[in-house]
Amino acid sequence: MSAQSRQGPSLGGPGRGPGGGPPGMGMPVQKAKDFKGTLKRLIQYLKPHRVKLIAVFVAAIISTVFTIVSPKILGNATTKLFEGIMMKINGVPGAAVDFQYIWQLIMILAGLYVISALFAYIQQYIMAGVSQRTVYDLRKQVNAKLAKLPLKFFDSRTNGEILSRAVNDVDNISNTLQQSLMQLITSIVTLVGVIVMMLTISPIMTLIVILTLPLSFFVTKSVATRSQKHFASQQKALGELNGHVEEMFTGHKVVKAFGNEQKSIAKFDEINEELYQSGWKAQFISGIIMPLMMFVGNIGYVLVSVVGGLLVTKRAIEIGDIQAFIQYARQFTQPISQLANIANVIQSTIASAERVFELLDEEEEVPEAENAKRIASPRGDVRFENVKFGYKDDSPLMKQLNIDVKQGQTVAIVGPTGAGKTTLINLLMRFYEVNDGKITIDGVGITEMERGKLRGLFGMVLQDTWLFNGTIRDNIGYGREGAAEREIIHASKAAHADHFIRTLPDGYDTILNEEASNISQGQKQLLTIARAILADPAILILDEATSSVDTRTEVYIQKAMNELMKGRTSFVIAHRLSTIRDADIILVMKDGDVIEKGTHEELLAQTGFYADLYNSQFTGGSLQQEVG
Repeated sequence: MSAQSRQGPSLGGPGRGPGGGPPGMGMPVQKAKDFKGTLKRLIQYLKPHRVKLIAVFVAAIISTVFTIVSPKILGNATTKLFEGIMMKINGVPGAAVDFQYIWQLIMILAGLYVISALFAYIQQYIMAGVSQRTVYDLRKQVNAKLAKLPLKFFDSRTNGEILSRAVNDVDNISNTLQQSLMQLITSIVTLVGVIVMMLTISPIMTLIVILTLPLSFFVTKSVATRSQKHFASQQKALGELNGHVEEMFTGHKVVKAFGNEQKSIAKFDEINEELYQSGWKAQFISGIIMPLMMFVGNIGYVLVSVVGGLLVTKRAIEIGDIQAFIQYARQFTQPISQLANIANVIQSTIASAERVFELLDEEEEVPEAENAKRIASPRGDVRFENVKFGYKDDSPLMKQLNIDVKQGQTVAIVGPTGAGKTTLINLLMRFYEVNDGKITIDGVGITEMERGKLRGLFGMVLQDTWLFNGTIRDNIGYGREGAAEREIIHASKAAHADHFIRTLPDGYDTILNEEASNISQGQKQLLTIARAILADPAILILDEATSSVDTRTEVYIQKAMNELMKGRTSFVIAHRLSTIRDADIILVMKDGDVIEKGTHEELLAQTGFYADLYNSQFTGGSLQQEVG
């Protein structure tokens, strides 16, 4: 599952809605379940920066005020110019335009614009630092939290969901703090300032402008209702198209092998057509709002011009005041549109913050024991004493599990799918906590040890290989920090990996890509076995480590593993029972309990569940399906 972006809609600019659409338009916005509570908690992250935020607020006020005053000064210049021209027309002796006065006003305007830009820069600079520091701290908390969460948290959620919360949701918060918060402050200050300036010019004209607002909101609401369903259909179709493309390109070899290219293309065309129909309807209907808003706005301008003209004739206001007022009227709608956009963004951001806080509030692993014990020279004696465990409290999987494994013994664990084989290993490594009972290693309870020290006793070779993007040398060296070159090569030779590594163009310096798809599955397994050999652990855990290699390679690996297992306690989760005939103990598990225990020969002689499992693998019986 790929992580889906949960970022909120972007601000499309003045008078535009999310994603550049009209105010209040765009994709349906994800809403938080507890808006107020989440907002209060998010504000707590800003408290350490309150001095800087106050500076941002002051800078925003100064920058915006200087911008707001400018039309009034420009109106004074227009009035002075108009008066000079009218006196000339009327033949007033010595009449002339006072260009010196106008020039002074222009210089004052230029100075105001420079000061406004300077404070806008200061505002942006401080806010960038506040937002990035806040998100930096939040990311650290999320990362630290993920390291403390138990395995059951990751087992119950997809990788995409966890990535979405840790990356996309945090980025959404970052973008809002950086852009929307600052724009929110500026929009509020602008709105208040513009109303004040309009009132100083003419309360009557101000009332006319304000009365056009309900008509604007009515138009916006009417169009939004009609377009919202199309935006929802657009997002649904887009999700289906992304899923189809990802699925088809991920499995393109299978699609081609079965000759289903045309079927895949037809499906793509069907979804693409649905996306086209929804997309153009959504964009067309939402696009109607701007002409309608301009129409409503122009009605307001006409009324302002008519009333303003009457007031000028009565000498209630100056001609330049009308010019300034029209500019203010245009500025008046801009912050309202921006606030509508920001409201959507904030809704999405609080929803993202809520998802991040849900992650931070998840129940953590049981705290480490005080005065934790450490096994200086581990032997590998493992004991399960009356262990009780269930993933749910009311559904126990293991009821009274007792196992006693001595140093150097090889323990094979077999049983049908869901019997508890992997669960047993997870309990041993303390990925899950037992509900009751005790697990000890060399007589020390695993809960009395630090998890890191406990897990350092184990070496794992799993059926599903895990290699990271890096050199082959680094991947093998991952088994033990600070391993020397000769030790890495020795481990590779023991795992019969040295030969194939040296045949690669760059040998041990060969870079494995993100999915290690530039080497074969068998070669991947050889590298993970070399890593386990390098780790030199006291206890080995093998989950059918040779299942992904060919027969000849399996023989080599089995020899290497037999050598590695000498003197070490080994737990082998077996799927092919033919590979565990020489195990010292075979534990047969079913429904979370060990129902049979003994050597291969002893269990066959009992003609019980193990004998049925073993025989079914060679006779093709129905029980073969049960083997995990």
